[in-house]
Amino acid sequence: MKHTFPILLLLGSFGALAQTQAAEALAKDAKTLNERYAVMKDKSETFNEYKVIKEYILDGMWKLTTDSIKKVHRDLAEARAGAAQLQMKLDGALAAVKAKENSMEEVEHAATHISVLGMDFGKGFFIGLVGFVLLGMVVLMGLVGGRLKMVYQSLREKIEMEDLINKEFENYKRKALDKQMKLSRELQNERNKMAEMRSA
Repeated sequence: MKHTFPILLLLGSFGALAQTQAAEALAKDAKTLNERYAVMKDKSETFNEYKVIKEYILDGMWKLTTDSIKKVHRDLAEARAGAAQLQMKLDGALAAVKAKENSMEEVEHAATHISVLGMDFGKGFFIGLVGFVLLGMVVLMGLVGGRLKMVYQSLREKIEMEDLINKEFENYKRKALDKQMKLSRELQNERNKMAEMRSA
């Protein structure tokens, strides 16, 4: 028995040393749960292939685990809240971009289209239509001008023809009048001669 007490004392101190080494798993440092579990398992004493871990170390590991789970849940809730805020900001930004796109479409439509008499035309089509109408008006004015020129020329020819006919008629009237006067004189001369012959 003499030797039993020192052996038990030695085993007890070795067990206490092993348990204090296992308590390193509860130390406040930056180790993960897996690393703490590995330290606890490695530093615990073994008895017949079983690991002997003191209850306060298991309680400490349980508290660390639940605290870690709570922290993960808290971080997850914060991340979800942050994601919700970011989603709201993103939705707001997307709405602003959509509004700007609509505004740009309206500006682009206004820049490329023109409204005349309530009808919407593309500017290219409207310019072509106006050009076609103006060209039609120029052609129509050319045709009307040509027709007026022909009518004016025909009218001038008719006036010249009428003047020529009037001159010829005046000449004919004058000649006929001269002839009539000449015949009247000759007739008067003949009457005078016959009257002289009767009186003689």
